[in-house]
Amino acid sequence: MAKEELPGVLVLDIGGTHGVLENLAALLKKHFHLITMKEFLENKKEMSKKIQSVFVFECRPTIDRELLESLPNLKVIGNSGVGVDHLDLKMISNFGVKVTNTPHAVANPTADIGMALMLASARRLVEGNVLN
Repeated sequence: MAKEELPGVLVLDIGGTHGVLENLAALLKKHFHLITMKEFLENKKEMSKKIQSVFVFECRPTIDRELLESLPNLKVIGNSGVGVDHLDLKMISNFGVKVTNTPHAVANPTADIGMALMLASARRLVEGNVLN
């Protein structure tokens, strides 16, 4: 499938401090034409028609009324985290846009960290490591 045929997805950036992780971007590129916020802002008129989805990674980009109004073909906002409390769901739904998230994506790692912290605390592992 040619790059032009793939649906456009808006991301803040690829890599860097606040961008989508490189390996995640590689996966997304198999199914979408990734458009960074910089590319979008530099050519809003052309890019706004191509974007059908926004991929929110670490609460970025910010989804506000101005952004939604500038994306006439937007169908879905995919949030890469568990919660959606940083999104105004009522406003987004007024634009006819769906919101998705990944509610169980970090359940196992969170449980693992919790168990590790309890074991480390019970066995005083951190203190023992510092003394050596």
